[in-house]
Amino acid sequence: MKRGFYTIMAAQFFSSLADNALLIAAIALLAELSGPAWMAPLLKFFFTLSYVMLAPFVGAFADSMPKGRVMFITNMVKIVGCAMLLFYELASPAGVQGYVMVLVAYAVVGLGAAAYSPAKYGILTELLPPRQLVLANGWIEGLTVASIILGVLLGGALISPAISHLLLAPEKAYLAAGIDTPAEAAIPLIALIYIVAAIFNLFIPDTGAHYEPQRTNPLLLMSDFWGCFTTLWRDKLGQITLAVTTLFWGAGATLQFLVLRWAEMHLGLPLSKGAILQGITAVGIALGAVFAARFIPLHRSLAVLPVGIAMGIVVMLMVFVSAMPLVYLFLIAVGVLAGCFVVPMNALLQHRGHVLLSAGHSIAVQNFNENLAILAMLAIYSGMVATNLSIYTIMVIFGLFVSATMLMVMLRHRYNQSKGDSLHLIGMEKH
Repeated sequence: MKRGFYTIMAAQFFSSLADNALLIAAIALLAELSGPAWMAPLLKFFFTLSYVMLAPFVGAFADSMPKGRVMFITNMVKIVGCAMLLFYELASPAGVQGYVMVLVAYAVVGLGAAAYSPAKYGILTELLPPRQLVLANGWIEGLTVASIILGVLLGGALISPAISHLLLAPEKAYLAAGIDTPAEAAIPLIALIYIVAAIFNLFIPDTGAHYEPQRTNPLLLMSDFWGCFTTLWRDKLGQITLAVTTLFWGAGATLQFLVLRWAEMHLGLPLSKGAILQGITAVGIALGAVFAARFIPLHRSLAVLPVGIAMGIVVMLMVFVSAMPLVYLFLIAVGVLAGCFVVPMNALLQHRGHVLLSAGHSIAVQNFNENLAILAMLAIYSGMVATNLSIYTIMVIFGLFVSATMLMVMLRHRYNQSKGDSLHLIGMEKH
């Protein structure tokens, strides 16, 4: 791997670490402000909504300058969001409740993340040859999962009584600055992590990839985005990989909440212990990502499609599991299967997007689809919970949906192949 790749990994790790720690701090801040209970999920909703709303524009922005510079600018936007969270009282317009400003501030962090993503993944196709993309994605996904686990733990630790008591000690400067709650005390430290990520961004090399001057007219950008969107969905390889990654991220976001509710209803575990089960699944994803990076080359990436069917079946079988050792085993299995099929699909989609479009535009299309799926599947899941469907019924429906969708994707790929070999396109460079 080129040296610049490790700089990208470091920048991504610290940025993602701060994202996840900040989510815990923002939830705690809402609680301190006595915001309505239904507002906490809205933090993730507003964060994700930025990816969907900005999709037509962030690709052009990512391709308008060297990717390292884009990542630096977007990290600074996240720091602005941190500052708004910290000084929500000053930033709140007259008559607006503080907890509403917390949602707005976290949405600003989402704006930075939405613009950061096309540059983060797009630079891989500029820096590395196609044969190294699966390996690179394995490292990136594994490191991202690690940052999620550590970020949640860090956020929880910073707002814990033991650490917040030290931060808010009378002799500390925090009190002089008007910071007097655990959540507020955590935010400046999280902002420092974003600053560390931004410093790494400054050392990301310019890959030398240059694109045509990007349009600035919003209507033309939306038209360009629609053209990129249809190009990827019409491509025989692009449509398969886009369908799989879209399903994975929508299902993955739903599975987070599904596991928590299943742990509460089926295993009798409180929220704190249910969250540990999410970490177990994340460990499995990391293991699967490492396995895929080591043993699945780009030209064999589509061979992993049946793994998605197996993942849905394992989720359904969890209905019958109660013993904790088996619970851990099944959750790790779900994670391993997910990591095994999403990493090769991600790499192939990046490769095809780079060949057909450009690095930034293709990732923007991918983000739009994936985050739209997250919003849709979370809404459907919330609807099923609101109608008091049994958690066991929901898990079976979820597992059947994942397996059936993956089966349809496999049948579509087989149909595409019957009309002409598309596998020979894997590994072709952009002309």
